[in-house]
Amino acid sequence: MFPGAVANRSEADYAVVGAPLDVSTTFQPGTRFGPRRVRHLANSFEDYDQHTGSHFTDLAVYDHGNIAPTDDTAEYLDFLGGALSDFTAGGAVPLLVGGEHTVTVAGVRALDPDVFVCLDAHLDLRESYAGNELSHATVTRHALDVADRAIILGARAGCEAEWARAEGADVTVVPPADVPSWDPDFVGDAYLSVDIDAADPGFAPGTGTKEPFGLEPSTMHDVVRSVAPHSVGFDVVEVNDRDDGQAATLAAKLLRAFVYACADA
Repeated sequence: MFPGAVANRSEADYAVVGAPLDVSTTFQPGTRFGPRRVRHLANSFEDYDQHTGSHFTDLAVYDHGNIAPTDDTAEYLDFLGGALSDFTAGGAVPLLVGGEHTVTVAGVRALDPDVFVCLDAHLDLRESYAGNELSHATVTRHALDVADRAIILGARAGCEAEWARAEGADVTVVPPADVPSWDPDFVGDAYLSVDIDAADPGFAPGTGTKEPFGLEPSTMHDVVRSVAPHSVGFDVVEVNDRDDGQAATLAAKLLRAFVYACADA
């Protein structure tokens, strides 16, 4: 159980759902251990949030546990999306914990946001990767099948075709140096996705596809708190087991920051 997620399902305002998918990681796998590590490393946190004056245990967070992957990724995303839709229908905001970034596709399809906001080192705008149309490198492209606009914060890597696609009117790329001064500039409901590799790997080395010259944790924290009041769903993804807990600790802290800021709004 995610520490402090003490609510029953029937009374939940927020629902933690683990999605340990780990099939398309292109360099260092291990995201199947992400949900477990995020929950474990959150045990060290204080219950009280000084920014909002609230306690996590008072915010009606429920932990649904993990939804285990099947052999068929498309089938799994459909099933996962159905579970997330059930929470939304019941009035709870889903908090998806990956797992590779592909699980975000289920979240966006289920919640149908106007805007997809993503903290990510990579553009993820490929049509496919290694012949796989449901690769973690295709997430933002899939999100744009649902959302009207994508805002990618901290992106610093992509193939030539992705950078060309990012020139479209429906995509905004904010480079790492400009993220600290960025403010939410969109209208409508957002889905907020945090790929932990948006952080510089010096802060979060436990991820599959590291990219130097990334974001500081404090910047990611500010973004999460600023976007949370506009969001219908949240995920944090791409945490693996190849560090001493830095990536999972950051992921857990950002999930809690989302809940505090969303509830406060």
